[in-house]
Formats: sequence, structure tokens, C-alpha cells
Amino acid sequence: MDGPAVLARYDAEIRADPPPEVGAQRTWVDGVLRTEGAYNFIGWWDFPAEATRAVVAREAAYFVANGVEWKLFSHDGPPGLEAALAAAGFTPDEPETFVALDLEAHAPPFDPPPGIEVRQVIDAAGAADLAAVSDAAFGRSEPWRLEALVARLGDPTQALFVAYDDGVPVSSGRLELAPGKAFAGLYGGGTIPNYQGRGVYRALVAARAGEARRRGHRYITVDARETSRPILQRLGFEALATVRGWTLEAGG
Repeated sequence: MDGPAVLARYDAEIRADPPPEVGAQRTWVDGVLRTEGAYNFIGWWDFPAEATRAVVAREAAYFVANGVEWKLFSHDGPPGLEAALAAAGFTPDEPETFVALDLEAHAPPFDPPPGIEVRQVIDAAGAADLAAVSDAAFGRSEPWRLEALVARLGDPTQALFVAYDDGVPVSSGRLELAPGKAFAGLYGGGTIPNYQGRGVYRALVAARAGEARRRGHRYITVDARETSRPILQRLGFEALATVRGWTLEAGG
């Protein structure tokens, strides 16, 4: 895979021109592409280096009441952007590795472990199972998550998957799709502690990769934590960049 070319294509297709999303509105404002609504996010921008501090201060003032995440990739500019974010009150999250898999070259051939069934979510009960697994896997409770998932049931840009052991949900993950574009993304993959290391996560990756390929996408991408990066690379994913979110908490 030609990593730089794939990364440039991802920037053009997904970051600079993100697909429509239920509950999210996107607006260009003086060099910054804002996403607002279901979540607040800045993932693309185009302004000169000399304007960096003024633009970041403006965005911080605009989002101060509700908070926002500004996501940077290791190849992004302009110089001094991270320093400007820190000065404006944004705090950095742990860095992650942006990895991609070319589905024309690799299709993760991994069947679920014995007794594990991977299902695609089609109703509110399945969404509730996904939310419960996510809370248990990541050790946090996010009551808003279930409402957000249910609101997007039937949305063609999202597919949800849950792995079950004898009817008990033990792992889950989300697939975000961009119709008409080359890329689909894997998000929120997590497994409850006593099922980790048993191949359930890999089965969910394979299920989502298969769905992305079925819908005509060539690449799948992940912002991978260090807990999942080695597994993904063993499945054929390649590291293309480092990515880090900078978060401005609601209320500044």
C-alpha cells in the first residue's frame, strides 16, 4: 500500500469533505470546518500560519459553552498549532496510531471463536447491548450513548455489531461508512475484560471489514490505541500517521 497516497486521499475524501451524518451540521467559517450538533468537532482547516493563534482563540471562544475536540494528524500544519491549542485551554488526549487496511489486498479471515456469534444490530435492544458492552469494556458510563445509537438505527452511514456468548453480549464495535467514497472507519471496538485475548475483537474486525467491502469500500481505517494496534497490524493494517485529539471541555 502506498501510505502517503492513501493518507492524502483520506484527507481529501473524509477530512476535508466528510459525509453527511444524522444529527451533525458542518459549516466552513473563515478557514475552519466546524461540526456541531450530536458532537462538536474540528477535523479540517485551512488558514495561514500567522493567523493560527487568532483562529484558535476564536474557535475556543465559540465552543466554550459546549466544548469541542480538535483532532490533529502528525502531518498537519500550520507550525505552532499545538502550542496555540494549549494556550487557548485545549488539553491533549493520548496519541493514537492511524492505521488502514486495503480490502483489495487483505480480508481478515477470522471466524468467531467457538460459541461466539457476531450479529449486526437492527433494533434498540441490540443498541442497548452495544452500549452496555462499551461501558464495561472501557470502564466508563456514558448514558447519552444509547440515545445517539438509537437515533441512527437505519442510517446507511453506520453499521453496529455485537458479539454474543450464549446470548450474553461480550464485545461490540461500530462501522462508519461514507457512501461513494473509498473509506470506511472502525470505531468503539471493545471487549469486556474476561473475554479479552480470546479472538473476539478480531472476529468483530473481520465482520466489519466484510460489511465495508460488501458496500464497496476499498479501505478501512482505525484510530488505534496501543491495546489494539498490534492486533490490527497482525491482521494487515498499516500505520500511516499519529493522531491526537485536543479537547476543550465545556465551560472552558
